[in-house]
Amino acid sequence: MKDNVRNEYAEFQAKITRRFCINAVISVATVMLLYFLLWRQRGGDGVVWFLEYFMRIEHEQAFLIYHYYFRNFKEIFFAAAIIFIFAVLLWGLFRWITQYFKEINQGIDALLAEDIKKIHLSAEMVPFERKLNAVKQELEKQKRETALAEQRKDELVMYLAHDIRTPLTSVIGYLNLLEDEPDMPVDRRAKNVHITLDKAYRLEEMIDEFFEITRYNSRQIRLSKEPADLYYMLMQLSDELSPVFAPHGNSVVLDVDEDLMICADTDKIVRVFSNILRNAAAYSYADTEIIISAEEKDGQTVISFQNEGNHIPEAKLSSLFDKFYRLDKARISDTGGTGLGLAIAKEIVILHGGSVSAASEGDTVTITVKIPSS
Repeated sequence: MKDNVRNEYAEFQAKITRRFCINAVISVATVMLLYFLLWRQRGGDGVVWFLEYFMRIEHEQAFLIYHYYFRNFKEIFFAAAIIFIFAVLLWGLFRWITQYFKEINQGIDALLAEDIKKIHLSAEMVPFERKLNAVKQELEKQKRETALAEQRKDELVMYLAHDIRTPLTSVIGYLNLLEDEPDMPVDRRAKNVHITLDKAYRLEEMIDEFFEITRYNSRQIRLSKEPADLYYMLMQLSDELSPVFAPHGNSVVLDVDEDLMICADTDKIVRVFSNILRNAAAYSYADTEIIISAEEKDGQTVISFQNEGNHIPEAKLSSLFDKFYRLDKARISDTGGTGLGLAIAKEIVILHGGSVSAASEGDTVTITVKIPSS
């Protein structure tokens, strides 16, 4: 890694080094030229000629000026010439280097610009160009994520208002009915009270789910992992959910090794399996089997839930685990769930260090959960 970084800057370093070396050679050559012209007195005739023809001074007087002011003080002139040459070359070198700072400054301005154009620098500045473009992409990504988070927050408020209103409206309606008809027959009153209570329980369940997904998102949930018998867990859960499968004639088939163990928070992982099975029951064809299989693979326990139902387009598969997402838009919260079941399942699996995914081939839908074996 260090070698790659070093190689990236090699061209930039080489160009600066070459420029320094060229300046050094020019400095030495210029000083040597001055030495042979002035120090070795070969430039005296030139100085006298310059004074004669340009300053209109007599030859003898011009020679005396050269002798007293140039020749006798040649060390001072030589030193001044060296300083002047050094200053000019150094100024040129600094001016050349500052061009790179200007490029970087322009790159930073482009970084902050509200556009999608790539930043372009000179050839030897490619490493800087690459990093500036990487930072620009990251800033754009963060901006999109922030906008998406704001959108999801707005959607959360909208869904909360919609999903809570449905059972709440029913509760209020039945309570008004009971209040408006004090002489209602006992059997009818009992029926209405029972319906009202069911709606209230449903409302309580929804609010609990809303709070639960919020706690998972904020990572307020702590796991208590322990070894658990996966086969027994799934078998017991299948029996408990039999009333959910019965209305459509669905059944569960286990294809799991009876000795297969997992290390997980049992209460929470059971919630994962329960939510997936309830979702499978809701969207399965009538009188079909839901097949659960599991195996150890590459240090992970892979559990698959397969059911027969309508094909799910590829574009919708990634949304299955989004909050409030429902495949059947006709289902309302009062009959079709809050749309949080698979989202909660995903959060629990991620909390275990695993992953969950969905696939659909023909009429077969498969949800796969992967959890580290230890």
